[in-house]
Amino acid sequence: MGLSLFAWFQIYSQFAIKPRTRQTAQMLVSVVNLTRAALLASDAAHQTALLRDLISIEGIRVYPAESSDQVTPAEDSELIRNLARELQQRLGPTTRLASAIEGQPGFYISFILDSDAPDDQYWLMIPAERVSHSGVAGWVGWGIATGLLSLVGAYLLVFGITRPLKALEQAARKVGQGELPPPLPEKGPQEIVAVASAFNQMSRDLTQLESDRALILAGVSHDLRTPLSRLRLGIELSGATADDLVAMSADIDEMDRIIGQFLDFARDAQSEVPEACDLSTLFQGLTDAYARRGVEVRLACEPMPAQILRAQSLRRAVTNLIDNAWRYAGTDEPVDLSLSLREHRVSIEVADRGPGIPPDQVERLKRPFTRLEEARSDARGSGLGLAIVERIARLHDGKLELLPRPDGGLLARITLPVVSAGT
Repeated sequence: MGLSLFAWFQIYSQFAIKPRTRQTAQMLVSVVNLTRAALLASDAAHQTALLRDLISIEGIRVYPAESSDQVTPAEDSELIRNLARELQQRLGPTTRLASAIEGQPGFYISFILDSDAPDDQYWLMIPAERVSHSGVAGWVGWGIATGLLSLVGAYLLVFGITRPLKALEQAARKVGQGELPPPLPEKGPQEIVAVASAFNQMSRDLTQLESDRALILAGVSHDLRTPLSRLRLGIELSGATADDLVAMSADIDEMDRIIGQFLDFARDAQSEVPEACDLSTLFQGLTDAYARRGVEVRLACEPMPAQILRAQSLRRAVTNLIDNAWRYAGTDEPVDLSLSLREHRVSIEVADRGPGIPPDQVERLKRPFTRLEEARSDARGSGLGLAIVERIARLHDGKLELLPRPDGGLLARITLPVVSAGT
């Protein structure tokens, strides 16, 4: 748009300003020459009548130029400068322009009456409106108005394209966070309609795939628990040695835990309604439950108001982190669970003294069904624990970080926005 306005200004300069300057200069030269010729041709008795006729009919005045005249120079504009050059080329280099003589405004041109007497100069005053360049302001004004209207049109055009693209961006972010965005409106330019239609179809397909996957996981997991219950009963009645009973019971418990993770992963946590929850009380009950199982979890909580969140989903996420810490770090060192406010965000940390996770493997381990066999030799588990925690953190507009703990170990941190019950 800027280049377009510049081009229009150049067109105006070439085809309006310069021709206008030449026409004005030609008119002024003609008036000066005609006035000079009339004064030279008339005798002294008729010069006064001639000057009177010039004033009354044409509005032109002629004054003798004196060295003591108080002269106000003509305004410094491109039109006047071009006009002065044209007049000096046609009337002589001594030609001057003025906007007032002795305080009398007008458009004044100096000229020599008789070339044989170069010091005998006169001022020819022409009404200023005859050489007025007010048309320049009009051209500039219309140019600015046209440019503004063009910019408004361009803004409306771009707005019509960027608004659906912005909606598409927001919908894509929701899909990336595991949410189901509402269908995009399929209207506007043809290309935008095609993109919106393809995105809506993709969103429906992903929703159907997610539903089918959850249904399969839930069905398989539910069907597997029935034979596990029969196996547990059969083991107890088998008469096997105590060591064999303990080993087989542990395997069944592990299988039951994996099935539970399948169910957790298939469960739609969005169906849980957020409500006010005292995290300190929630985590205290969690550590008490682990203490009854013989797992030491040290709890450190900062006082904070009740938060609006999905309590059962968050409890499930913290449980997965504690189970991972207990399974891979062993029971020699207690698991540390802490709750605090960090930079106006709720921070939940689970720390252990296990082998930790290499930084380049952190993001991979957040994906479903992935395990770090090299760093943690225990290959048990489904590989869903961290994926479940990651999903629940995102559901609360938070994030999961897996960081190296000072002096060795892993620090798993869930960071959530502060949503106090009183706000």
